Amino acid sequence: MAKSSTRALWKGAISFGLVHIPIALHSATADEGLDFDWLDKRTMDPVGYKRVNKKTGKEIDRDNIVKGIQYAEGEYVVLPPEEIAAAYPKTTQTVEIETFVSVSDIPFVYLERPYYTSPIGKGNKVYALLREVLRKTGKVGIAKVVIQTKQHLAVLMPCGPALILNLLRWDDEIRPWDELNLPAEGLKSTGLTTKEMKMGEQLVKDMSGPWQPEQFTDSFKEQILKLVKEKIKAGDTESVSKPEEDEPAMGSAKILDLTELLQRSLGQSRRNTKSSTKKTTKKAPTTRSKTA
Repeated sequence: MAKSSTRALWKGAISFGLVHIPIALHSATADEGLDFDWLDKRTMDPVGYKRVNKKTGKEIDRDNIVKGIQYAEGEYVVLPPEEIAAAYPKTTQTVEIETFVSVSDIPFVYLERPYYTSPIGKGNKVYALLREVLRKTGKVGIAKVVIQTKQHLAVLMPCGPALILNLLRWDDEIRPWDELNLPAEGLKSTGLTTKEMKMGEQLVKDMSGPWQPEQFTDSFKEQILKLVKEKIKAGDTESVSKPEEDEPAMGSAKILDLTELLQRSLGQSRRNTKSSTKKTTKKAPTTRSKTA
């Protein structure tokens, strides 16, 4: 397991109804993969990427680069920087819950990247309330959140003592399985016998055990790191100077602690329901069709 980090990516709030829960957002994962940098074998200088015209092969200046969206083969719409900037969603520092759904309704294929949330300020009690309510009801919150100018769909779910904010893929990013040659669901349609099912269940039972992620490791990474350690011990290393990276700025937001608005939120929800019911029960106006 990677080392834990208390560094906040940003501070904001979880919002549902009239309730705001002040939180900090933390990365729940760490990229522990191997990073092979490009080096010039003659000088051991870092090798970067160049902006190259793919047709001429020549490097071009940043000022001569524009951004375009391809809408047909070889046809593009060019968008100026100011129009692209205007389309970016506004950074609100808020996890805005739009609805609650059953956790079993979300297919794993939609899950993309998890983040931890932690309460800050006076948000502990409301944080715990939302966590325990979600756990008891088996529900999760579907929300939208803006991280680094990009809008994401996300699911807020309880996990141990934490509320996990897991970014979701948008629906148009999921490929359907309609054209795959998949066996039909159900025992009858697949032709499986009772004996075969019992044998399969017994095999799964025999191979079952508690979830222990530390038992599963990346053998390629371990082998490469072993080679690296051996070369370091043998003194077979090179010195490479790298430019320092700027620390990303952390956003901030004005947070409200509104525990007492739970009751008002319930009242508002009920009023909205009554108003919606009245509208649907009104008799729709009739129109007289014209005949030729």
